[in-house]
Amino acid sequence: MFTAFRVFEENGSVSGRLTELSLDDLSAGAVVIKATYSSVNYKDALAATGAGKIMRRFPLVGGIDVAGTVESSADARFAQGQPVLVTGYDLGVNHDGGFAAYVRAPADWVVPIPAGLTPLEAMTIGTAGFTAALSIVEMETNGLTPGAGPVIVTGATGGVGCIAVEILAGLGYQVTALTGKDDRHDFLRSLGAKDVLSRHTLAMGTKPLEKSLWAGAVDPVGGETLAWLTRTMGYGGSIASSGLTGGTELKTTVLPFILRGVKLLGIDSVMCPMRQRLEVWKRLATGMKPRHLGAIAREVTLAGLPAVFSELLKGAARGRTVVKLT
Repeated sequence: MFTAFRVFEENGSVSGRLTELSLDDLSAGAVVIKATYSSVNYKDALAATGAGKIMRRFPLVGGIDVAGTVESSADARFAQGQPVLVTGYDLGVNHDGGFAAYVRAPADWVVPIPAGLTPLEAMTIGTAGFTAALSIVEMETNGLTPGAGPVIVTGATGGVGCIAVEILAGLGYQVTALTGKDDRHDFLRSLGAKDVLSRHTLAMGTKPLEKSLWAGAVDPVGGETLAWLTRTMGYGGSIASSGLTGGTELKTTVLPFILRGVKLLGIDSVMCPMRQRLEVWKRLATGMKPRHLGAIAREVTLAGLPAVFSELLKGAARGRTVVKLT
């Protein structure tokens, strides 16, 4: 028996609590992982509280991320004791997830942790950091280079944002961070942001095209912020859109796209093809590895999850939260 944070739907209400499970209680999978760390993402908070319709069945162990070592495997690609991780797919959505001491997953979801990363570092990065890295890789594929001009990161104190700031600065980009947390400007500068903008004093303007400011943008916010980015991108600039904390609607015009050649790139880390997934994780273990992982992470146990979910939903969280499982 082992402890897990399981989410239930009871009397029309969704909530989670600690429960004792056995391997037989878990969703099927060829690889059993002895989990050491998981991480907490905005999606986890939506799922575990019912604030968003994320989970497709109940009861279900939450957690869309996990890292640890292979306990047993029916697939020849994985050996006992091998360090591995899983992020995305149906983990914590329709398949028992990473908030447990043991996780059973399909072999096709499992990623060997590359040399240069520990399980703790992998989960400090987690889905949020993988999304940030994938955003940067996609923008580079579409022509972004450090010499092209400033790159802005919105929601910069969040999980995706702070790791994007770190990676971009480490790669030599001139980074501007946009945040609504005015007491975190020094923190963002310590991660490598050259400039920090306050969302509270930002003049977004109303013209279909505003002054060209950015060569690229990592945007996990969406809504009005994403619309403003389309109006202020430089010629040929690219926006990597990965989130919706600022809303799901996008009110813009075609002008940025047909007059400035702006590229709007959709970033999906959940079903990212394995070939690309492996390449991005390899880069995260080498040249794209964030330099200040310890400074952006805090550890909690499974018992601390409800408080973290509340912080995330209120927009009060900073950086990354790692869940220590053993």
